[in-house]
Amino acid sequence: MKYQAINNALFIDNRLKFKSQLKPNSMAIFISNDILPTNADGAMGFRQNSDLFYLSGIDQEDTALVIFPDVKDGKHKEILFIKETSELIAIWEGAKLTKSEATKVSGIEHVYWIHEFEKVCKHFFTQVEHVYLNQNEHTRRYIETETAEMRFNKALMQKYPLHKYERSAVIMHKIRAVKSTYEIDLIQQACNITEKGFRRILNFIKPGVWEYEIEAELIHEFISNRSGGFAYGPIIAGGSNACVLHYVENNKQCKTGDMILLDTAAEYANYASDLTRCVPVNGKFTKRQKEVYNAVLRVMKAATAMLVSNQTFEKYNKAVGELMTEELLMLGLLKTNDVKNQNENWPAYKKYFMHGTSHFMGLDVHDVGSFYEPMQPGMIFTVEPGIYIEEEGLGIRLENNILITTNGQVDLMKTIPIEADEIEQLMNN
Repeated sequence: MKYQAINNALFIDNRLKFKSQLKPNSMAIFISNDILPTNADGAMGFRQNSDLFYLSGIDQEDTALVIFPDVKDGKHKEILFIKETSELIAIWEGAKLTKSEATKVSGIEHVYWIHEFEKVCKHFFTQVEHVYLNQNEHTRRYIETETAEMRFNKALMQKYPLHKYERSAVIMHKIRAVKSTYEIDLIQQACNITEKGFRRILNFIKPGVWEYEIEAELIHEFISNRSGGFAYGPIIAGGSNACVLHYVENNKQCKTGDMILLDTAAEYANYASDLTRCVPVNGKFTKRQKEVYNAVLRVMKAATAMLVSNQTFEKYNKAVGELMTEELLMLGLLKTNDVKNQNENWPAYKKYFMHGTSHFMGLDVHDVGSFYEPMQPGMIFTVEPGIYIEEEGLGIRLENNILITTNGQVDLMKTIPIEADEIEQLMNN
């Protein structure tokens, strides 16, 4: 891993939060992700299961975590299973964690090799009443591949069909939504690296540059600062490409007179940041570009101010929609009759601003959390309004990451340039 060691107090505290939500006489099991194949003998880069990382800090494959607070021996309340290293593995892949190293990372005293899982855990199943199993229950998930987690859960339920099985995801979504100070610091680090990347490319962008060249500059800056890379597939969209919400080809040349939308951000220690900025390719906004840009910026600032403790998403989204409607009327994109006769289920403003304004952010860029519960201090959200005018080949989206506090909010990206005049000044230095 490129990131610096994390204080294991984070993972110890996270396990305490999780255990406090368990039913009596319960055992919970978490399994690492697969290393997925590509072709021939190739494989994709490894990405740890976010819940397992949250609870243990272990960032390698073939890992399992067992949590059993009411275990009869009073000792094996937390057990970690890791891949046994060898000289051969060390030569070909690099050495894996030793048991003592795994304890240092996680704060878990009892560590075994993963091939010992059945032998160690077999007698626990005669003691336990409830077994908590984990599964990806993100509302936007779409998974066709059977994951390691799915395979494990299916096999265990077949082997022990009479146990009472529970869902860990209900607990994980609740506790992961509220970030600790350790997590906030890691996300801030990701935001700081993202800022370095953005400032780097402001002097690089000019007519004739290719979108993929900008991508290359960003990844260079991110990795140079201990990031593992992009927190998500980068969107570098010049001109009309910005009207494609998830444009990822990044293969067009930037032309003078066009705007370029940059939805690109770094991760750090598996924690995401999420930034969007729009800049003029030639360093100078046209009058129309600046009008639309400033309209989006006004909505963004007003939406940010509404992210407060006890705010509900229903009221928040309704208020943002009303703000956007007013801006679109002033831009001449909507008429009064469009609003008067709008479908309440798909308001008129949705023609030009069709996506949501905010989502949870943390270990996953679209992090877990409930949109049906009021906002709480410690939650981190994106704020990302946009206006997309396909007929003008113009798409503007602006996005920062906002931490809710007990007395308002903190913009974790407040030092990243966003005002149109500042953007122009920096691009023309």
